[in-house]
Amino acid sequence: MPNNTTLIRKNRDVLISGASVAGPVLAYWLRRHGFRPVVVERAPALRDGGYAVDFRGEAHLSVLRRMGVLDALEAVRTGNGSMSYVNAAGRPQATLPADLFAGDLEILRGDLARVLYDATKDDTEYVFGDSIASLAEDPDGVTVTFERGAPRRFGLVIGADGLHSNTRRLAFGPEERFVQHLGVYCAIFTTANHLGLDHTGHAYRTAGRLVAMYSSRHNAEATAVFYFGSPALGLDRKDVPRQQAVLAEQFAGTGWQSDQLLDDMRHAPDFYFDSVAQVRMDSWTRGRVALVGDAACSPSSLSGMGSGLALVGAYVLAGELAAADGDHTVAFARYEAEMRAYAEGCRKMGDGVARLMVPESRLLASFLNRYYKVMPYLPGKNMAARIARRTAENITLRDYAA
Repeated sequence: MPNNTTLIRKNRDVLISGASVAGPVLAYWLRRHGFRPVVVERAPALRDGGYAVDFRGEAHLSVLRRMGVLDALEAVRTGNGSMSYVNAAGRPQATLPADLFAGDLEILRGDLARVLYDATKDDTEYVFGDSIASLAEDPDGVTVTFERGAPRRFGLVIGADGLHSNTRRLAFGPEERFVQHLGVYCAIFTTANHLGLDHTGHAYRTAGRLVAMYSSRHNAEATAVFYFGSPALGLDRKDVPRQQAVLAEQFAGTGWQSDQLLDDMRHAPDFYFDSVAQVRMDSWTRGRVALVGDAACSPSSLSGMGSGLALVGAYVLAGELAAADGDHTVAFARYEAEMRAYAEGCRKMGDGVARLMVPESRLLASFLNRYYKVMPYLPGKNMAARIARRTAENITLRDYAA
């Protein structure tokens, strides 16, 4: 068996798959703790645009503050306020408070990725346009082959590559064992702010469908969002024309701005389409491989907790590796022990949201529209926001020595 000194030396080289949220955060803290992370990202460059993500509570903000990126994120925050549900004519019928959607800090996912990349690029090696092809683990490390680059050796491999994690597939098994489709699909893309939205959003809901727009980047543009209920469709994730055809079939003639946005969709530079799903795993680690963020425990994009969970998970994983002097057998167990209950709470925030987002019947859709209209006057009007904040703060973060 290798002694502890050997483990420390070899486990300083860590491969991270994924350059969205968890990957760069993990790279930042690993560098602070004396490790040498390498980040590999399948996309040829950072992905722009995307949906708005939010952070809430001291657990989230304290990690961003310690990283020194909070001011940079504040500068590109959406600044959005309330969200209004409208009728087919575009007249507001109900308004929901900002705290329910935006938390303490709301930012486009692409802007978040850029800030995190800028905070790490000077002392972390990034490899874009490549992906892990195979993993061969032995007692001293992992030999990694890539789709394009030459093979390399690492002490540890961390999958931070999202809902459809390639690392998880290679190390743990096929996606179908771990990813649970919640009966909803989502499409998101950037469009012109042709409604003149001023730091706000509008949403229009019918049975089984919801289409929304909210302003972004200081009202210079807008983000279009579509949700529709459906069983798993088995679409090729790379077949964008087919995805757009399905979306057009679902929403053509739905009303409000649907047809205009479907036309805009065909010219969007950042079209995104995917299932709304959760990841459920008994263990996030196996040997020298670990998963973090959505790859390990996606609570679904409807939970409002995914990015905060990725942020906290990356901080804890790096900290436990440092506290264990690079001994992954100790660090991985502590990482799971620290994060499991927190991740479960975040997952519960996503349970049941899908049915409320796109109710199957006209009766339920009508009821929800009426409920949202009177909700601001009800005693428990802020309950959902309070529950979200309590969930986000339901972890005590250790101050890992850097």
